[in-house]
Amino acid sequence: MNLKEISAKLDKLNNGGSGEKKDYSKIFWKPEFGKSTVRIVPSFFNPEFPFSELKFHYDIGKYPMLALSNFGKQDPVEEFIKELKKTDDKDNWSLAGKLNPKTRIFAPVVVRGEEDKGVRLWGFGITIYKALLALAEDEDIGDYTDVINGWDLVVEKVKGNPYPETTVRIKPKQLPLSDDNNLVEQWLKEQPKPEESYTQYDYEFIKKQLMKYLDPDSAEQENSTDESSSTVKDPGNPLTNALGTQETDFTLESATEGKKDSVSKFDDLFKD
Repeated sequence: MNLKEISAKLDKLNNGGSGEKKDYSKIFWKPEFGKSTVRIVPSFFNPEFPFSELKFHYDIGKYPMLALSNFGKQDPVEEFIKELKKTDDKDNWSLAGKLNPKTRIFAPVVVRGEEDKGVRLWGFGITIYKALLALAEDEDIGDYTDVINGWDLVVEKVKGNPYPETTVRIKPKQLPLSDDNNLVEQWLKEQPKPEESYTQYDYEFIKKQLMKYLDPDSAEQENSTDESSSTVKDPGNPLTNALGTQETDFTLESATEGKKDSVSKFDDLFKD
C-alpha cells in the first residue's frame, strides 16, 4: 500500500473533503472582550460593496453548513421548508421557522496592531450590519473604506444577558489605510473569499444531516443497515421519500401511505 496516499485520503475525509487543514485564525477575525480597532477595506471581489451575505444551516449538523442556494443550487433544507409551508399545520410552520437558514454577513478587515496577519473576514449578524450601513449612509462619514480618507472603527464587545453584546463606532479622525503603498496594494488583492472559506457540502450530505435532525432513531437504523449491506434500503422511510433526491423535487405526497414517522409532530406531514 501507498501509505502517503492513504494518509492524504484520511486527511481529506477528516477535513470535510477539502484535502487540507485550514487555520481559521488566518481567515477569520473574531472580536475579543473589550475594544478593538479595525479598518474595513474595499473588497477585492466587489470593490463597490464590501459586505457579503451568506446563508447557513445551524443546529442540523455538528457545524454550521453553507446553504447550497448561496451558489444557485438546490438545497434540501430549503426545499423541505417550502413543503412544510404548504400545509396549515402550526407545528410544520414552527419547524419551518427553526429550519430557516440564518444570514451571516462578512467584511474584509485589517485589525490595528495585527496588521502582520493581513486581511481577515469579520463575521457578524444583522444588528451590526445595520449599524455599519447606517454609518456609511451618514453624510458626515460616507465611505469609511476609502484607502486615503477612510475611517477606522472601534468594535467593543461586552458581556450581556445571556449573550455578549457588540457595538461599533467611528474613530473621530480620518486616516489612510496605511502609509505603505505596497502594503495597501497587498491588502486590496490578498483577501479570503467568504463563500470559499467554508466547506461546501453536497446535496446528499446536507439531506442526511437533515434526516438525522428530524428523526435521529431512523437515521441510526439507516446507518446500521447501510453498514451491513449497501444494497438494502428502506423504501418506506417517509423522510427519505419526502426529501427525494437532488435531481427530483420531493413532495409531501411522495411519502408512503400509512407509514408513520416516529416523531409524532410529523405524522400528518407524511400522510398521502
